[in-house]
Amino acid sequence: MKLLVLCTGNSCRSQMAEGFLKYYAKEMDISLEVVSAGVQTDGLNPRAVVVMSEVGIDISEQTSDLVDQFLDSGVTHLFSVCDHAKESCPTFPEHVKRMHQSFPDPADARGTEQEILVAFRNIRDLICSFSKELLVSDFLSNKD
Repeated sequence: MKLLVLCTGNSCRSQMAEGFLKYYAKEMDISLEVVSAGVQTDGLNPRAVVVMSEVGIDISEQTSDLVDQFLDSGVTHLFSVCDHAKESCPTFPEHVKRMHQSFPDPADARGTEQEILVAFRNIRDLICSFSKELLVSDFLSNKD
């Protein structure tokens, strides 16, 4: 199975989801290739790297990629994490299973650095919980 996590800029939410899904799939012994992409590329957000490292997951080597490069790459499952990406997503083959869960964009947070990091941590924790649920859900099963 190959799961593509899709977001607008592939800089925060999809990157965190990719990190969690890889980590927990390995921990749960689930054979799953996880990649992430955006409808545009904004680069990996350094704050996302920081808050993920706080929970022991290193995403610093992940890259910000365009969704177009995954259109013919064997993706079997598509998980969109923001409304814009869901609406702007290119057409994948009909057999690709889709799931959507919108998370607020932590990059929109304003305030002091500490306040911004709190926003990133809050979204990180939401994505963490949802990632665990997704891995044990029927979404990844062969059932329709």
